Amino acid sequence: MIRRNVKIAYIGGGSKAWARSFMQDLALAGDLAGEVALYDIDVPAAERNQIIGTKIQQKQEALSDFQYTVSGSLEEALEGADFVIISILPGTFEDMRVDVHVPEAYGILQSVGDTVGPGGVFRALRTVPVYEEFAEAIRKCCPEAWVLNLTNPMSICVKTLYRCFPQIKAFGCCHEVFHTQDFLCCVLREMTGEKATRQDIYTDASGVNHFTWITEARYQNIDIMELLPEFLDRYFDTGYYENGPADQWTRDTFAYGNRVKMDLYKKYGALAAAGDRHLVEFVDNSWYLKDRETVKKWHFGLTTVDWRIANQQRLIRESAEMAQGRMDVPLAPSGEALVTMLRGILGLETVITNVNLPNRGQMPGMPEGSIVETNCIFTNGFVDPIVSRPLPKGALALVRRNCDNIDLLSEGIAERDEDKIFASFVNQPLCAGLGMDQARELYDRMREKSRE
Repeated sequence: MIRRNVKIAYIGGGSKAWARSFMQDLALAGDLAGEVALYDIDVPAAERNQIIGTKIQQKQEALSDFQYTVSGSLEEALEGADFVIISILPGTFEDMRVDVHVPEAYGILQSVGDTVGPGGVFRALRTVPVYEEFAEAIRKCCPEAWVLNLTNPMSICVKTLYRCFPQIKAFGCCHEVFHTQDFLCCVLREMTGEKATRQDIYTDASGVNHFTWITEARYQNIDIMELLPEFLDRYFDTGYYENGPADQWTRDTFAYGNRVKMDLYKKYGALAAAGDRHLVEFVDNSWYLKDRETVKKWHFGLTTVDWRIANQQRLIRESAEMAQGRMDVPLAPSGEALVTMLRGILGLETVITNVNLPNRGQMPGMPEGSIVETNCIFTNGFVDPIVSRPLPKGALALVRRNCDNIDLLSEGIAERDEDKIFASFVNQPLCAGLGMDQARELYDRMREKSRE
């Protein structure tokens, strides 16, 4: 077999499972070979990933031929790269503690806090300056490279890359729509008996990251959207989770009962295509996040920063044990799409999947240049957006408000204009219950705690 030789720069990914999943999928791509240059400001984390990646490549089941190296600088990792993957934690979880928990004193609950709402705004303030540096380094070291962003807040990260380097070939990758496609496969099986995987169905999706909507879903000659009303009538009260029992949300901080998704479908006629934990942060906080009893009613949880810290420590321990040979390094497909996208760009297969790109007309009703999430076709050096079906007007209005906030926040940070930043902050749907004085007090308090 002739292998395509590529250099992949992986920026970050030190203590998360994303890098490990990518290395597993890369090992199973028998038509690829080359170098993965790891760069992380946490050097021991990159060194652990080098050992883990090498161990994966040495497994008998590995089909590709990649060498893992640790780069001493960002520029060294990027030099001559064909692909760049960015997966960083902007700041620390202690910074995120401010994002998520300080607003609680003002009656604002956040189930994630990394994309929109008060938490999303302050995470963006930490992230954008770093991405300005990434864009400049990519322009100097590998201007023709394809850049795959995994970092949140996704939309503003991708927007920053294009603002600082307009010729960049970058897109944002998110797996939230995949979970909704799995949900639709459950609908198909429950209502017709047909068994399919998410790769077997076609969905038309559009929106902004973590607030994308599906307007069409088909399996062969079956319109899955026509099956939804009866399915929702059956499961709306109890909830339905595509990855386990309906009450798994009571034990798993990432699980949910899809009741929010079902409710939004009943209201707007399109299926919101992200986990309920994300969806609730894009609408007024009185809808689903009014108080903890309301959260419980809608069958999802609030992911605390303490949980995130404990989970990060667990992942670091796992990586250390794998690197030291005390734990086996698994090799199995992850279900993620990064390597599939790479293969599509290289012309090794044709891929259609959802990614985040500047709007060039692919999403009707949205501003040109805003970062939108729609289907794209990956083939032979092209990543071309597919024009989506128009969203129902009500759903589009919800998406547009959040998109305008993202654009205003991006502009404010780019110009270092605090008035514009605050204007975006106060217009967040989660801040809808605050008076202007309260909003200013919360903003100033978060800014002071986040100053360093």
